[in-house]
Amino acid sequence: MADDEMVFPGETLESLLEASKTPEGRWRLASGTLDAILRLPSFPPHTLLQYLRLLRNLCAGEGANQDSFIESGGPDRIAAVLLGPPPAPPEILRAGLQLLGNVALAGEAHRSAVWARFFWSGFLELARVREPGVCDPLCMVLDTCCSSDGGRPRLEELCGVERGLPILLEIILVSITAGHHEEWLEWLLSKVCIEEPYFSLLFSKLGRSNVSCNSSDVGYQYNIFTHEQAFLLGVLSKCLTERPEDIAVSNDFALNILEVLKAASTIVDFTSRGSSALPTGSPAIDVLGYSLAILRDICAWENPISPATEAPIDSLLSACFLELLLSYLRQLELPSTVRKSMVHVKDQIIQPSITDSSKVCPYKGYRRDVVSVIGNCLHRRKQFQDETRLLNGIPLLLQQCVVDEDNPFLREWGLLAVRNLLEGNEENQCAVAQLELQEPVITPEIAGLGLKVEVDKDSGRAKLVNIS
Repeated sequence: MADDEMVFPGETLESLLEASKTPEGRWRLASGTLDAILRLPSFPPHTLLQYLRLLRNLCAGEGANQDSFIESGGPDRIAAVLLGPPPAPPEILRAGLQLLGNVALAGEAHRSAVWARFFWSGFLELARVREPGVCDPLCMVLDTCCSSDGGRPRLEELCGVERGLPILLEIILVSITAGHHEEWLEWLLSKVCIEEPYFSLLFSKLGRSNVSCNSSDVGYQYNIFTHEQAFLLGVLSKCLTERPEDIAVSNDFALNILEVLKAASTIVDFTSRGSSALPTGSPAIDVLGYSLAILRDICAWENPISPATEAPIDSLLSACFLELLLSYLRQLELPSTVRKSMVHVKDQIIQPSITDSSKVCPYKGYRRDVVSVIGNCLHRRKQFQDETRLLNGIPLLLQQCVVDEDNPFLREWGLLAVRNLLEGNEENQCAVAQLELQEPVITPEIAGLGLKVEVDKDSGRAKLVNIS
């Protein structure tokens, strides 16, 4: 059958396709067109793709067509096309999955019907095609079926070790091999890992056999990380950075990432200076960097529905997170600007000399990332502003307000961290003012950072001023 041959009286396949691209056209075709197509004894091979695209368009937001698809046995009919035999080409699979995704968007009954027909073996077979063009609409179907009312039990099935989890693992491998991914994968993984408690399970399955995981706790023991694990963290970091208002961050996820960060910090070689930013190609370094990036965004995240509720950052800070971050920063060599300026300062007694035991940044931006997480932790949290002072962290943060050739935007993040440290905290403001008064030990340091402390004439409070 040629594209311009009559499909129904007065209608060609081409004219139907064109009409189905608009809401008005889909509404006009809602009376019987989809049923008639599904009743065809077979789809002519040379027009199969056009028929699938027509069905896909007809089910794009048109409730009558979406209902008819289910009532007319559409899932079984499409399963016969997609799952063969014979094996269908990728463009057929893509159009068919887009059709199923459009149908699943209609409601719980539609999602349930699609899921019942394709989970688990059908979805796994489609994932094993390992084509990027198939992977994205497959993620659309999975994410839609696991959303809204009734979605949580299906998500639990999808994350089941024996049947569902292999589907996710195949999808991730496809995306890594292709070198790119589309948004539906991000939506699916953010639901699985960030909102629901399946990050640790998926992350461990992407690792190697020398990973032990206690599913009832966050006590991981990692000896090595993989490219797949780094990829997963990179995707999750992108989700949180670009769409924080669309994601509900769970406490479990935040604590899991903290454990991953701790493990990565013991594996990464801090004696070798990194020459590139993320991703570096080293799984352990990338895991370290993406963990910091995720934690930075978690510390800035607020529940859009109920801002007053306890945020994941509270769980992190209760786990001595701030003390850990300050220790990471304290173990590093001084920023490059400070190191160079110290060469010209005689009788330096404030700063210890740099020794071979000082750690260096394993990737460009590591110091900045640590400072950025600290800065977000301190925002309007007096308890942790005070803790920073008690841990002697004020001079440490002042050191970060400089340009550093290995850490783009370190100065900006450092200034933000110091601003958050001092905001609304008279004790910290006075502590910085006292540093200014301890001449000649402290003054050269603060002045060398392009900063000075002034006392506000009206309030009498100390404030930090950028003088460069």
